[in-house]
Amino acid sequence: MMKKAENIIVGISIGDLNGIGSEVVLKTFEDSRMLELCTPVIFANVKLLSFVKKTFQSTSLLHGIDKLDQIVPGKINVLNLWREVVDVKLGESDAKAGEYAIKSFVAATKALNEGLIDVLVTAPINKYNIQSEEFKFPGHTDYLDQELEGNALMLMVQDNLRIGLLTDHIPVSEVALHITEELIAKKIQTIKQSLIQDFSIIKPKIAVLGLNPHCGDGGVIGSEDDLIIKPTLKKLFDKGTLVFGPFAADGFFGSNQYEKYDAVIAAYHDQGLIPFKTLSFGNGVNYTAGLNKIRTSPDHGTAYDIAGKGIADYNSFKEAVYLAIDIYHSRNQHAIITEKPLKTKEKQL
Repeated sequence: MMKKAENIIVGISIGDLNGIGSEVVLKTFEDSRMLELCTPVIFANVKLLSFVKKTFQSTSLLHGIDKLDQIVPGKINVLNLWREVVDVKLGESDAKAGEYAIKSFVAATKALNEGLIDVLVTAPINKYNIQSEEFKFPGHTDYLDQELEGNALMLMVQDNLRIGLLTDHIPVSEVALHITEELIAKKIQTIKQSLIQDFSIIKPKIAVLGLNPHCGDGGVIGSEDDLIIKPTLKKLFDKGTLVFGPFAADGFFGSNQYEKYDAVIAAYHDQGLIPFKTLSFGNGVNYTAGLNKIRTSPDHGTAYDIAGKGIADYNSFKEAVYLAIDIYHSRNQHAIITEKPLKTKEKQL
């Protein structure tokens, strides 16, 4: 049975307390119409957010709860994960802020995994100050890949622009070492399945960017494109996957070639993220595709330089909430459609 829109529970991890996360979360839900689309649950502390609310003169009405079975639709629910007073140092990187960011994220991920929330939207963290003996991950995605089922893939989304990555948070010097036939096939299959079930695209067309300048120029500037990427794409295409490339990355976006495809796969982080943020900064969303649960986040970081000034743009966080809800509906619809043939077959038997 489909949930009513307002009963879709959106879990929110609070991110770095010294960054702009709390500000963009509260600004997003100042608009009461958002509460008609979902029921938010912020994993933090209601007293802390009340302090933040006063700082930015937010009009958001907060509802503190101690257990997830106390969630009230139509309210901005705040789950009290801790009781102690936290010293907020807006604009500073601080180990304590990282500790509470991870406490919020881990608790929210657990609730997502147990089905106590429907989707997860994560506010920005600082990848340096979150590191500890208990948490040794480069960021959200790697932890989610460990805790949830499936194969995580970073997919940047803004309307019909979708850019995925073959490799994400690794040094540029190591990128070529990771480009293998197995990796390419796995990532393309992941993004293909996501386009079908999460974005309702029946026959997705996927473009792949080359690793080297000019795709290696026939081996003059590197052999990976000719020896690994091209043969792998041909195998996948021959088996029915509509995958094209590799394309030279330098002119692909400037010539608007990306508009012909449902998704683009870049070889490494900056190859994909620079054009994405150039085209969509402030409205883009980071979606972790390939998992059995839904997680999105804004396309920006902690923004310490403007934290506490009340000028943070919340559009990207709001878009992350919208996308999580849209994907939730798409997955439900996909599940219904794919179940119907089975039911029909059973009746015939």
